[in-house]
Amino acid sequence: MAAAGGTGPIGPYPERVGEDPEAQDAYDRLRRRLLWTMPSGLYVLGSRAGDERNLMTINWVTQVSFDPKLVGVSVERTALTHRLVAEGGAFVLNLIARDDRAIIRKFTKPCEWDAEASTLNGFAVHDGVTGAPILDQAVSHLECRVVDPVDCGGHTFFVGEVVDAAFTGDEETPVLRMEDTRMNYGG
Repeated sequence: MAAAGGTGPIGPYPERVGEDPEAQDAYDRLRRRLLWTMPSGLYVLGSRAGDERNLMTINWVTQVSFDPKLVGVSVERTALTHRLVAEGGAFVLNLIARDDRAIIRKFTKPCEWDAEASTLNGFAVHDGVTGAPILDQAVSHLECRVVDPVDCGGHTFFVGEVVDAAFTGDEETPVLRMEDTRMNYGG
């Protein structure tokens, strides 16, 4: 069994798969294909610690409570955003219009911050109430203070309480989903 992030198949396996490495590999590929079919949004996560800011493409996001309003985001431990959310104690979930799907690729690697222009990778941002960056081009955003970081193997699931929310565009604008792109993550 390979460790998370490794190159080999990852267990556990049902009994029907057995100990055969080829059968385990085939099952692992099947499981990944199935997990990739699960509907998922595609967002830009804003984070900040001190003067360091970042925007990152993310899709492992969900609301986890109505009262209080809690949102959870799963961030890979090796990502710059992980450190910024952990140290800064906050994040902003920016919802993107389907028509703007091309900008998602601009945030798959750490961003370049231009303090004078207030841009990350050339896209205008402004600080939210927590100081985390809000993408001006977003249709809407949810700003959260971290209330519970949960260890999830190679990721941390940061549960945040919504402390500010706004539509910055038309409330009826369809928002981006993973299936609107050729991207996939997970499985």
